[in-house]
Amino acid sequence: MTTASAEPKGIARLQMEEEQLISESLLKRALRRLWHDRLTMTAIGVIAILAILSIGAPFISEQILNTDYSRVDMAATFLKPGEQGHILGTDDLGRDHLARLLWGGQVSLGIGFTAAILSITIGVSIGIFTGYYGGIVDDLIMWFITTINSIPSLFLLLIFAALFDPGPLGLILVLGFLGWTGTTRLVRGETFSLREREFVISARAAGATDLRIMFVHILPNLISIVVVTLAIDIGVLILVESGLSYLGLGVPPPTPSWGNMLTDSQSFINRAPHLVILPGLLITITVLCLYVIGDGIRDAFDPTIVD
Repeated sequence: MTTASAEPKGIARLQMEEEQLISESLLKRALRRLWHDRLTMTAIGVIAILAILSIGAPFISEQILNTDYSRVDMAATFLKPGEQGHILGTDDLGRDHLARLLWGGQVSLGIGFTAAILSITIGVSIGIFTGYYGGIVDDLIMWFITTINSIPSLFLLLIFAALFDPGPLGLILVLGFLGWTGTTRLVRGETFSLREREFVISARAAGATDLRIMFVHILPNLISIVVVTLAIDIGVLILVESGLSYLGLGVPPPTPSWGNMLTDSQSFINRAPHLVILPGLLITITVLCLYVIGDGIRDAFDPTIVD
């Protein structure tokens, strides 16, 4: 009797869990999936640690390392890690390498995050606008995007880098205003599909304005795409900044970034390999983690994946 009575209870419990899973919102389900995705959570933790260390670069440099990223000491050049109290050694001008890596992370991550947010904001706004209205508006904007994409991106970067100040702010503006076209295409396609859904038609019938429909009803359904694109764009922009630094168009010295640190140290690879390995390793780890995060978020928001 005990076993027989336990079986209906077990079946009822399974049915209740299934109903709760079905009724669970997409956001809660995505967060639950992310929490159980060890690889993605590890990548998020690594990015969080790098961001915290970069933000705390002034405090760490002055209070813990008792130095500054720009302090030159020609009597302590090319010190190996651990020598004379320099944890990661010094560069060709005797500057503490750890302090410069921390400040360089602040610059590189700042450029990547800010430029990506600017690019995403422009791309999502224009993408929703063109996808919702369509017609001549869509044709004109898509013609403009096609024209921009037909011009080599390196050529545009060279022009804008020559016109704007090649400092961090100039790079943010250049990369932000040149990187929105891909996001616009993606958001435009999704908006084409969403504008014909029942909830949009109901909102329009209820008298909602076009602006409210676009940013209150359609935009929340694009959050997963926006977050994934943002994570990937940050990694791409960090690589772009490194490439521009190699061409001499990145952040100018003495302000450090991982890109210009890697470029400036290439001639010292035989004498001080740590000057090349460490910034290159940080760029690789950061970009890899951002790609893993983007892939994990995409899987978490995918409704076709069964837990």
